[in-house]
Amino acid sequence: MSRHIVSALFIALSLAACGGAVEDTRPGQPVKHRQDAFKAILRVFEPMGVMLRDGKYQADKFASLAGELVAKREAPWGHFGADTNYPPTKAKAAVWSDAAAFERERQGFFAATDALMAAAQTRDPVQAKAAYDKVYGSCKSCHDGFKQK
Repeated sequence: MSRHIVSALFIALSLAACGGAVEDTRPGQPVKHRQDAFKAILRVFEPMGVMLRDGKYQADKFASLAGELVAKREAPWGHFGADTNYPPTKAKAAVWSDAAAFERERQGFFAATDALMAAAQTRDPVQAKAAYDKVYGSCKSCHDGFKQK
């Protein structure tokens, strides 16, 4: 092989290695599990928002999704152990250095999802939208303080 081809292959392999996703290789994969749990929450929450934004509110479907959200909301939190601040995490160090504030955000999320569930039971789209917006605000608040962009 010519030196140019070898150099080109080296550069290509180096770039490919840099662009690859970092995997959680620690025992039990706590970072991967909490990321997967948050993605599962999002897969339930986002269709609710689409329904509200598109003006295609379906009370039964919305209530069902609210129930799923409440059922999934516990899953990520147990995976924020003291030794889980390593790549591929997107959590800021503040999760661990300001645990009290992080817990307040978690409790706020739980309160907002409880209110969303109650609003969904009314079958009223106005109440559902207001409660959805509060859950969204809770997520945003936590992300602003505790998640890297």
